[in-house]
Amino acid sequence: MTIRATNQADVIPLRPLPTAADPAPQGLPREPLWRDLVGEVLRRERRAQGRTLKDVSEASRISMAYLSEVERGRKEASSEVLAAAAQALGLSLADVLALAGERLVSLTAARTRTRSLGTTGGHRPVRTTGPAGPMGGVLLAA
Repeated sequence: MTIRATNQADVIPLRPLPTAADPAPQGLPREPLWRDLVGEVLRRERRAQGRTLKDVSEASRISMAYLSEVERGRKEASSEVLAAAAQALGLSLADVLALAGERLVSLTAARTRTRSLGTTGGHRPVRTTGPAGPMGGVLLAA
């Protein structure tokens, strides 16, 4: 076996594409990834402040290319990178994570409502449990 062959690995996609045997449920949005939600928050906050990617990049000492990748959900940023980007935007890391969490809860609620309308597409029902707080309950698959 060559070194090249041993360095190759099977790639398992995080979001498998639907097949003819297992089509995606109609009308249901895809489950969001955390990196997409965090990137969305950073971009929304930057634009709300009327700031450029270059400006925030310089203030946070994150390369403009990498920050752009994070905003687009292409890169999973470390907590240090997220904290630097948040600080450059005048936010705390907790602010960014809370905003992303709120978005996740609203998207999950929309998915739950769609499923309850009878378009489950063979998926297990989702129910909430636990104390209701500012972020809502915990989601459990039944």
